[in-house]
Amino acid sequence: QVQLEESGGGLVQPGGSLRLSCAAFGFPLDFYALGWSRQSPGKKREGVSCISSRDSSTYYADSVKGRFTISRDTAKNTVYLQMIDLKPEDTAVYYCANDAGSRGQGTQVTVSS
Repeated sequence: QVQLEESGGGLVQPGGSLRLSCAAFGFPLDFYALGWSRQSPGKKREGVSCISSRDSSTYYADSVKGRFTISRDTAKNTVYLQMIDLKPEDTAVYYCANDAGSRGQGTQVTVSS
C-alpha cells in the first residue's frame, strides 16, 4: 500500500529553521517524482518544491527560493524539506505527494513570535 507520512512541523520564530520529513511506504523513493505543497486557511494550495525521480533535478516556488532545500535519502526512503529564514507567511499545512496522486496527511508549520 502506497503511503506518505510527513513529520517535523511545529512552531518556530521568524528567522528560524525546520526540517520536514516525508517517509514513503509501498514504493521505492526514486520511482516517482516527489514534491511539497502547502495550504493555509483561506488560500489556494501552493506548490513549494519538487524533486525529479530521474535525475534529482529540483524546482522551487519563487516565494521559497534560496530558503528551502529539497533532498531525498533513498536508503531511508525519505524526502526532506529543509527550511531556513522562515517567515510568518510560510505558516501553513505542508503536504508531500508523489506524481501518481498519493499524498500525506500534512504537517503544520507555524511561524510566529
